[in-house]
Amino acid sequence: MLNMDFARRVVVDTSAMDWTPSPSGGVLRKPLAREEAERGHATSIVRYQPGAHFPRHEHPLGEEILVLDGTFSDETGDYGPGHYLRNPPGSGHAPFSEAGCTLFVKLHQFHPDDRQTVRLDTRQAPWLPGQGGLEVMPLHQFGSENVALVKWPAGEVFKPHRHVGGEEILVLDGEFIDEHGRYPTGSWLRSPHMSTHHPRVEQETVIWVKTGHLPDVVTQ
Repeated sequence: MLNMDFARRVVVDTSAMDWTPSPSGGVLRKPLAREEAERGHATSIVRYQPGAHFPRHEHPLGEEILVLDGTFSDETGDYGPGHYLRNPPGSGHAPFSEAGCTLFVKLHQFHPDDRQTVRLDTRQAPWLPGQGGLEVMPLHQFGSENVALVKWPAGEVFKPHRHVGGEEILVLDGEFIDEHGRYPTGSWLRSPHMSTHHPRVEQETVIWVKTGHLPDVVTQ
């Protein structure tokens, strides 16, 4: 197992990690959290080399994807940089990439009743006003779980706050900062239920963020 203690804070600089092979030739990974070698809960950065494909497989508890670069494809279409995809529990596909791509992928982490399929191009979706100077792009909500992109203007300081149900962040652009450290582009952070911090930025920064989803959270 890797980073499966959800009561512990985890910080990973994915840009400093080496790529490791997957069972499918031409598909490489940077594992961030993993329950078992090839099944169960997994969070990874995944790279498809040009022409790579993965055999058809099922998603017993769903698959969540953010395309970081390149074009990712399956039977449902072609998805370029910025596409956010959700394949619900029980779905399956045979993914591939003609030109190559890099993905942020979360497997086997849906609530069984979360059945929504999502195909959202975040480069076309609108930003909405958030607290302070933040801009927010909602991606998905189910029960206590919320997923969004958040854009921080240069110099923004957010109020100290507590994470009911935990918080998970992938820094997509810029540098995220709190009292615990500085997190450049490519950093992945997971903070446990009821953790606190006082975040800020010095430069414009965009993060993918998920809250309210870690185990032992009661969905109201």
